Amino acid sequence: MFVVKRSKLNPILTPEKDHSFESFSTFNGSPIEVGKNIHLLYRAHSLPETFENNHFSLSVIGKAVSSDGLNFSKREQFIFPENPWERYGLEDPRVTKLQGKYYIFYTALSVYPFAGDGIKVGLAISRDMKTIESKHQITPFNAKAMTLFPEKINGKFVAILSVNTDRPPSRIAIAEFEKVEDMWDPKYWNKWYKNLDKYVLNIPKLDSDQVEVGATPIRTKDGWLMIYSHIKNYYSDNKIFGIEGLLLDLKNPQKIVGSTRSPLLVPEESYEKYGQAPNIVFPSGALVKEGKLLIYYGATDTTCAVAEVPLAPLLLSMKLPRIEVGFKRLTEGPILVPDCSLPWQSRAVFNPTSIFLAGSFHILYRAMSKDNTSVVGYAQSKDGTNITYKSLVPIYKPREDFERKGVPNGNSGCEDPRLTIIGDRIYMCYTAYNGITPPSVAMTSISSANFLKKEWKWTKPILVTRDGVDDKDGCLHPEKVNGKYLLYHRVNSKICADYGSTLSFKERNNFRDIPILGPRHGMWDSKKVGLSSPPIKTKYGWLMLYHGVSEDSVYRIGAILLDLKDPTKVLARTTDYIFEPVLNYEKVGQINNVVFPCGATLKGDTIFMYYGAGDSVLDVASIKLKDLLQSLIF
Repeated sequence: MFVVKRSKLNPILTPEKDHSFESFSTFNGSPIEVGKNIHLLYRAHSLPETFENNHFSLSVIGKAVSSDGLNFSKREQFIFPENPWERYGLEDPRVTKLQGKYYIFYTALSVYPFAGDGIKVGLAISRDMKTIESKHQITPFNAKAMTLFPEKINGKFVAILSVNTDRPPSRIAIAEFEKVEDMWDPKYWNKWYKNLDKYVLNIPKLDSDQVEVGATPIRTKDGWLMIYSHIKNYYSDNKIFGIEGLLLDLKNPQKIVGSTRSPLLVPEESYEKYGQAPNIVFPSGALVKEGKLLIYYGATDTTCAVAEVPLAPLLLSMKLPRIEVGFKRLTEGPILVPDCSLPWQSRAVFNPTSIFLAGSFHILYRAMSKDNTSVVGYAQSKDGTNITYKSLVPIYKPREDFERKGVPNGNSGCEDPRLTIIGDRIYMCYTAYNGITPPSVAMTSISSANFLKKEWKWTKPILVTRDGVDDKDGCLHPEKVNGKYLLYHRVNSKICADYGSTLSFKERNNFRDIPILGPRHGMWDSKKVGLSSPPIKTKYGWLMLYHGVSEDSVYRIGAILLDLKDPTKVLARTTDYIFEPVLNYEKVGQINNVVFPCGATLKGDTIFMYYGAGDSVLDVASIKLKDLLQSLIF
């Protein structure tokens, strides 16, 4: 479990109108430690100008200096065109220090309009990061994004580069050199290129995707960590830029020993969405400082930005074979399955919520009959895993027109309950559906005393969300906020919140749908998100679980931390999912590939998460509160 956090100073480098060489854009920065400072080499664009009867924006390599890796000054033009093979610009530097020298690889442009034959790799070498002592054309073929590993491997210099980037599909490959001079020897490269397939990394991707080297690899105990660019749908107008990671074997870097399960970053912030080239995040450098990985990236081909992630949990999540990171299952199979002897739950039992009262876990769940009517069932457990009592009748069933069946055998009823305790009453929000009008969030309540006595004296249900709007996944916030009640709910594909002056939520048809959380395009929760559990109060913020659905319709679980004073403000969001369908009954059911909790109960220092699996059965998993919080508050 980990969270990738963008710097509050982003973007850390923006175009400088008083410097003509970087007045148009400054992006794709590569950092290197020089003494006590960090030097950032970056791609700098001038405003479009005329050169040899061509009107275009010239790229050069700029340099800036920082003591903390975030605040940069002393900006200057560092490397610029001097040779025919780079006459139309220098792009995207990547710098490595090895044996007392700085090796700066970059994309060299020799033709305009830009075309594959004129896009190759160049190299500048410096001893002090003040002056360039030599330059060399490296590849005689189309290539970009080359960088050198920061130490010899098996006695050889080793580089990694992107080949055929402008004659896709591109490949990321390894090259080894007996001596430095081999790096600019055409004979070496011609032989290497003829046998390219021997040196390619087998990165999982679709044929429609593009991959490119991002940052210079970093040595870790688990392997060489390489941050790279994975562009989905590269040949379409719907390109999705993502930043991902690989772990390469320390002795054989062509062997992949780990990978991120989904992107670390996709375009979300305004500076990542709007600029010279919209919706781009492109990794170009990385550093490790105080146990954190700093990822430097270009945003919209306009600015430089940085994000950080704790290194240890990132590496743990990347290792192959995969280990379960996050919630752990507590049993070897479902704790509750459909009961054919009880018609009201003969088809499915799923999507449970729970509370802990009077020494027991009280589990309320959605039960479905053969005619697809949903009601609420009840089970009880002393230890959280073994069911000690199960009601033989529904404890709640449809009572109002907005939840009574309107279409024979169609889905209808009371779905997906969520419980919140306020004072001496227990409030249940649920999805009310009649098969005709769009689903809505309804609410009812019961006294804690009657609840514990199993006297199911629920109040008359009311709708608490707007008429005619598809609205689900509702729950009450456990405390008033500035004297008002707060309701979380899902409108279409995102989690929203709205305030009510009373618990009747008479304002419901004028709800503002305050946005809390939305899908992240290109990630595991790209299609839609919805509330899973009512929030749990901690000293760091309100902890809330949510479900996310991917483009291939897999349901997974993530977590967010909400501000204590303003619980509509998200402080942190897990980057990776913390629970996913793994077991057969989670992957196969009424709906495949679903884990769906409606509650999370804190007992002592452990969160018990009851969830529906495959929309068919019910199970439980747990996690230590401190472990989940630690991933959110770094």
